[in-house]
Amino acid sequence: MPALLKHEEFAGLGIGVDEREARLELRRQISRLEAELSSVFGEAFGHTEVPHQVEAIAAAPRVLDLGELEVIRDRLAERIGEARAALADRAVVETQNRELLREMLDAPAEFKWVRVSRADVGEPGCGAWHSRPLLGPIGMLMGWWQVKVSSGCPLARRLAAVEREVEASEATEPRSATETRCAGFHA
Repeated sequence: MPALLKHEEFAGLGIGVDEREARLELRRQISRLEAELSSVFGEAFGHTEVPHQVEAIAAAPRVLDLGELEVIRDRLAERIGEARAALADRAVVETQNRELLREMLDAPAEFKWVRVSRADVGEPGCGAWHSRPLLGPIGMLMGWWQVKVSSGCPLARRLAAVEREVEASEATEPRSATETRCAGFHA
């Protein structure tokens, strides 16, 4: 395609090529493809890794010619195809995991010690479903199995290092007489 738009080849025919219009059209296509790639990346964020980078053509900034713009457009189109394929693969895995979870809920004894997390089925959060014996070793011997649902994410707490730092700073700071008297009372 770049050979079709070179001015030297059309000089003998008396046909002029408007490179400016071709460059604007390629930039418009690249812009549309970049927006599409960013929306696919946003859709996949947190679920799966998608290829989203396009290598630079030149090491230094400069105005790209039509051939280089076409290469960028083609690379963006390839990345979008790869990203959509990665999303489709992840959707298949999530569907299979949802089906596994349904089967596990119906017959927990057939799925001993199987654990399915919320991320595995495409749901946000930290919870998981785990097939376990009902009464520990007794339930294991008797064949009593259940699917236990975890409560989710642990409670947010301050880090131990922050706690030690706060305690150390409180121990080194002298207290005034008012703070000492009112230490047990907080508004």
